[in-house]
Amino acid sequence: MSKLSHTDDKGKANMVDVGTKPDQIRTARAEGKILLNPETVKLIRDNQMKKGDVLTIAEIAGIQGGKKTSELIPLCHPLQITKLDVKAELLEDGVVVKSFAKCIGKTGIEMEALTAVNIALLTIYDMCKAVDKGMVMEMVKLIDKKKDDID
Repeated sequence: MSKLSHTDDKGKANMVDVGTKPDQIRTARAEGKILLNPETVKLIRDNQMKKGDVLTIAEIAGIQGGKKTSELIPLCHPLQITKLDVKAELLEDGVVVKSFAKCIGKTGIEMEALTAVNIALLTIYDMCKAVDKGMVMEMVKLIDKKKDDID
């Protein structure tokens, strides 16, 4: 097993110095799902939830959450995000949320993509909790991450 990059020689938390790394175009995609009762899916589809348009609000919340990642996750570097997209799609058994994050920087943007998905899912949970006590968030995962040199 390779050494963890966020610990020092004594095993204490340590923010990695990325100052000497070159700027690169970095992207990441993540997704996750929330399982909902059929009645809840119908309320969302018919835009009948008391708190408003669940999918649109979740997408906006996901973007906001992704932008706050370095404030929420210890040792994450603040990044200059150039694109953060969150899409929530209603399915028969719930909602799938997908994110895409992009930056030009010295370190990856996968935590922002994952945070965006999680915050969107939590927003759906919050908006539906009055009518659905059995919601389950699942399968939050990184789909891919890439880094490309700047031409």
